[in-house]
Amino acid sequence: MDQADGELSLLKILLELFVMLVLANGAPVVAARLFRRKWAAPVDGGRLWSDGRRVLGKSKTWRGLAAGSLSCALFSWAVGLGFMFGLLFGALGLLGDLLSSFTKRRMGLDSSARAVGLDQVPESLLPMILAVFWGLATWWGLVVLVLIFTVANILFSPLLYQLGIRRHPH
Repeated sequence: MDQADGELSLLKILLELFVMLVLANGAPVVAARLFRRKWAAPVDGGRLWSDGRRVLGKSKTWRGLAAGSLSCALFSWAVGLGFMFGLLFGALGLLGDLLSSFTKRRMGLDSSARAVGLDQVPESLLPMILAVFWGLATWWGLVVLVLIFTVANILFSPLLYQLGIRRHPH
C-alpha cells in the first residue's frame, strides 16, 4: 500500500467514525419521534440527586441508549469494523452524553440549556478514545474528529431545529 492509499484508508475510517458519532447522537432522537412515549423509561428512573435536581433528566431514556448503541453496531458491522466495536463505540458516546447531562444538572442548567463544549466533547471524546485503543484512529485523528463533531453539532443543530427534527435549536 502506498502513501496515498494509506491516507485514503485513514480518511475513510475517520469518516466512518464521524458517521458513527452522528448515529449515536441522532438515533435516539429518531427513535423518540418514531416511538413517542413507548419504551421511554428514563435512565435515572426519575430519581433526584442530593441537590434536589433530577440525576439526568427525562430525555435520557433506555430506548435512546439502545437505539444509539445498536445503530452504531449495525453500521460498524456493515462497513467491516465489527458489531462489538460499534456497540461499544455507541454506548461510550451515549455515556458521554449522560455525563454531560449529569454535569449540566449539577450546574443548575435545564436539559435543553446550551452548554457549548460540554454538549459535544464528552459524547465524541469517549468513543474516540476507544477507537484509538482499538487501533482505528490516532490521537491526532481523535483531536480532529472531536473538533469536527463539535463544530458540526454547533452549526447544524439550529438547522435541524428549523426542519423540525430537533426540539431545541442547540
